[in-house]
Amino acid sequence: MPTDPRDLRDDAPLLDAWLRFGQEPPTPFTIPGHKQRRDLVGDVVAGDVPLYAGLDTMKLTKGVLAEAEARAARLWGADVCRFSTGGATHANQAVALAVGGDGGRVVVSRTLHRSLLIGLVLAGLTPVWVRPEIDPATGLPRGVQPDSVRRVLAENPDVRAVFVGDPSYVGLVGDVAGLAEAAHEHDVPLVVDAAWAAHFGFHPDLPRHPLQLGADAMIISAHKTLPAWSQAALVLARTRRLDPARLEAGVEATATTSPAGAVLASTDAARALLERDGERLLGAAIGATRSARARLAEVPGLVVLDGPHVDPLKLTLVLSGTGADGNAVEQDLLAAGLPVESADRDVLVAVVTLADTAETLATFAEAVAASVERHRGSPRPTAGPAVYRVEPVAATTPREAFFASAEAVVVARAVGRVSAELVAPYPPGIPVLAPGERVTAEALAALDQARRLGVRIAYAADPSLRTLRVLKD
Repeated sequence: MPTDPRDLRDDAPLLDAWLRFGQEPPTPFTIPGHKQRRDLVGDVVAGDVPLYAGLDTMKLTKGVLAEAEARAARLWGADVCRFSTGGATHANQAVALAVGGDGGRVVVSRTLHRSLLIGLVLAGLTPVWVRPEIDPATGLPRGVQPDSVRRVLAENPDVRAVFVGDPSYVGLVGDVAGLAEAAHEHDVPLVVDAAWAAHFGFHPDLPRHPLQLGADAMIISAHKTLPAWSQAALVLARTRRLDPARLEAGVEATATTSPAGAVLASTDAARALLERDGERLLGAAIGATRSARARLAEVPGLVVLDGPHVDPLKLTLVLSGTGADGNAVEQDLLAAGLPVESADRDVLVAVVTLADTAETLATFAEAVAASVERHRGSPRPTAGPAVYRVEPVAATTPREAFFASAEAVVVARAVGRVSAELVAPYPPGIPVLAPGERVTAEALAALDQARRLGVRIAYAADPSLRTLRVLKD
């Protein structure tokens, strides 16, 4: 049964303010410059209502944002919630600033998104890397093991916090409760980038979300698995081990001073929908995804990630055993109007949300099955992306390298030099080289493999990787 968003407005103060603005439009003498006129550049600006002098007064006298954030904090069991219009990127950097200060070191999962690494640069923090286990059946990364974190904390008792990403980009779920226990044994906070887990904890067939499992803070992207505008995210925290004033300062320091009201209102609406109808809507999506998994599992040679440690709403397919090229399958899906989140030669990743239906998932499963048969070839070994196995070699801190004098050199001459830039295959944006790390033949080979598999190399000044920016000798 479709949901009328107007039915949510009594429980969503930002959504109510956004709807009210449309019903009682003012004649504004404030930004944005389009002044709500659609005859200038068209409907592209439709719904663009600012927070200041839009959803609220310029002086925020109505308090609708604070009220919406308080409701979200209650729903997720947090002491503090802040909405972001800058995605999980903004939220990650805000938390990095919250635990920074006079520098220091933090334990960081090597599978975390590049946004946190830039957060370390901003906060002057130095990462102590921990590596995830690699699933031997698929070559894809599992979660970081609690004993790995315990070992690193025992060897580095001065660290300020532990940062991990969970679930992984491909939907594998780690032992967050064990990680929280390991961090708390050393009285440091566990921060979880749970960008792909905004739906966790709201249906009995879904994993519990990180705060339920003992984490001190989590970042979720409302636009990834909930029906919110792009760039909508939340940072939720408990404050026993995190200073709420520092977190507030971190959020404000890295946030825009002109937040988009539609993004904020959609975050509020998505929260209200999740609270009211989440279990019903998620249950339908989980059931439809289960059927799609069963259909895809019938395809000979196709591995469909499944089981208790896999997000039920992530369809990750390993094509090595079919011999089909995932890039060719992606082209078929694009031609059919069925784009996927990620595709390379060996792996396809499709995101399912509560917006999907049994019909959309059945159509997708049949299209994938037909395309794999069309492109079927000789099975390949399942090695997995080499980027997950690269061992980082730190030469200086990320902050020192980011601001140091640098030069571009031919890539063959970069081995042994110190990288001045972040280089990562995208998606998912996990760094292979980071500022301050020594360029190794292993890292360059992993990047070359990713490119040959059809993955875009992102963030490098020269995306062709003919040259790399390295610190001047």
